[in-house]
Formats: sequence, structure tokens, C-alpha cells
Amino acid sequence: MGVTLFDTARRGLFEIDAGPVVTLYSCGITPYDAAHLGHAQVYLTFDILQRRLRDLGHDTRCVRNVTDVDDDILRKARELGVHYLDLAAEQIAVFDAQMESLGLLPMYSEPRATSAISEILSLIGATIDRGAAYEAGGAVYFDVTTFPSFGSVSHYGEAEMLALASEHGGNPTDPLKRNPLDFVLWQPSLPDEPSWESTWGPGRPGWHIECSALALRELGETIDVHGGGRDLVFPHHECEAAQSETVTQQPFVRHWLHVGLVALEGTKMSKSLGNLVFVDDLLQRADAAALRIAMMDHHYRTDWEWNDRDLAEGIVRRDQWRSATAGDGSAGLEAVRACLDNDLDTPGALRAIDAAAAQGLSVVAAAALLGVSLER
Repeated sequence: MGVTLFDTARRGLFEIDAGPVVTLYSCGITPYDAAHLGHAQVYLTFDILQRRLRDLGHDTRCVRNVTDVDDDILRKARELGVHYLDLAAEQIAVFDAQMESLGLLPMYSEPRATSAISEILSLIGATIDRGAAYEAGGAVYFDVTTFPSFGSVSHYGEAEMLALASEHGGNPTDPLKRNPLDFVLWQPSLPDEPSWESTWGPGRPGWHIECSALALRELGETIDVHGGGRDLVFPHHECEAAQSETVTQQPFVRHWLHVGLVALEGTKMSKSLGNLVFVDDLLQRADAAALRIAMMDHHYRTDWEWNDRDLAEGIVRRDQWRSATAGDGSAGLEAVRACLDNDLDTPGALRAIDAAAAQGLSVVAAAALLGVSLER
């Protein structure tokens, strides 16, 4: 038996069907501000999954992209009066340091969207050749009517898809579109925005095509596990699947994994709203062990609200685990493995370690499987 996870597209629990090497793609940051707890929850989920897969004997190749050209970073760079790539470089360095401090495993690859312009152009061209995209007003749009299974990742109805497309910058009222749900593959750049030459005129890529190009380049036509925050199910992942499968004629993803949203005072954490809890700030108050424990007390698929009590309880738990020293250090390990195999049940895994530590038994190995170091 292996790891069983909830699959968004198939709407049920399925064992990861993978060979000796498991490929994973986690949608990464747009580097224009510091990483908040919502980001960290996603990347911690992929980290724990990788640790269990490696524990089972698999090799893992996890790619986490960097969206270093899109509307948000260009807007922020414009506000600050800096070059967008300088802003990206600064924030990527900060982000990488934060994720390292949190104890995340190094990525197999961390490619930037701007590194894949040639692949993006080729992918758009192939989409047009398949009859699934059209040019209009210097832009290129994907025609969703050419992909009969559009909606099979999210299972949302048209009204909900239109609302989400509008919320995430999809501009359903764009008069150049044949269908309101059609999405941009290539767009003309504003005068102060970066621009690349293309067959369809100078411009820059749309958001969704960047991830498809990077995923296909780094991991091949079919990825074992792909995901991110639940807010990416639509439009981002729905559109990725449509354009990728149109070109390759192969399943894009075997297993879609989506992580619940983290809120503060009842509202989802969002850079646009400014209601953020930053990883750096939390790591000033506690070490990575305590913060990881606090975050893992919430199942990855649930939406939850940050409370400072979480961190205080994480510190207490860490200290209790550290004070249990009897035995060979393997107490609780098999119970933790069983919990992780059951849809990454980290709250259950924490309780299993608590039970062993309450008996005074060392839980070093079980904690290590969760990426928690009990060294002082």
C-alpha cells in the first residue's frame, strides 16, 4: 500500500499511482511581497508528502515555479518604481530563506516563468495548430468550446466559473473573446511592461500558459501530483489542464491535490487585503519545529483560521516530545506512517506522537518523518 490522497478532479480518495520516481508540481509564488502562512501551508503539505514518499522508497522530483511576470508583480514594481526582475530577485531570496528556515526539503527545480518564453511560444503555437486557440486584437485566446471536458477538474457550473474568472482577472466581458470563459494565452504589453516578440505581435504570456510550459518542460507530459491552494482550482488549474492536454493528447495530471485556505479574523489571507501572518514573524517567536507542529494540527484539506494559541500549543507539544527520552526513538513511527497514508492525516499523526511521548517514549523518528527536529 502507498499514500492515499483526495483527488479534486475524481472527487474521492485514491492511492497515488506512481513508479519509483514520483513527479510533483506545486504552484509557487508571485514574488512581489513576503510569504504568508497560507503559502507556507501549501508548501508544507507538499513537503510532508515528499517525506512519506521517500520513506516508502520513492525518489521524488518536486517542482515549484516562480511567476516572475504577471499583472500583480508588474503593478507592484510600477508602484515602487523598480524593475520587475529586481523586485522578483529580492523577494525570491527572502522566500527561499523563509522556506529553508521552516525546514522544507529543497526543490528539484524552481524555474521562473521568464526562463520559458520560448517554450511558451511553442506551446501557444501548438494550441493554435490544434484549432483550439485564436488571435484577436494582438492577443491569443484559448477557445474552451474545443475542449469538451473543460470543467472536469473543478466541477463548477458556468455561473460559478464566470464569477471566479472575473475575480481572478479573467475578464469574461472582454469583447475580443468568442466565449466569456475563453482565457488569454498571449497578450499585448502596456508601454511600461516587458515585451517579447512573437508571431502574433509583441507582448507577454498569460498566467495559465506559464505553468503548463514549465511543468511540461521540467517533468514531462503527465505529472503524478499537481496542486496548490484551493483557490487555484479555477481558473488556473482548470485552464492548465485544458491547454496542456489539447497539445499533448495525454492526461496532464494523475492526481490533483488542493490545500485549504488559511484565514485571519474570518477572512482568507490575501496580499491584496493585507490581512497576513508572515512566516518570518512567526519564526521570530518560535522555532521551525513548533511552527510546523502548529500548522500540522490542521488537516491540509480544511480551511482554518490562524490563532496565536496554535503557536503556543505547538511550543508545548514540541517540549513534551523533547522531554520523552526512553527507548530507541521509534515510538509512534508506524502509527504516524499509517496516518500519513490516510490522506496526510497530520492531526492524527500528532496525536499518535503525543500518546507515545506521554508514556515517556522517545519519538525522534516519528517527529523526523514530519520534518520536526527534536534537537535543542
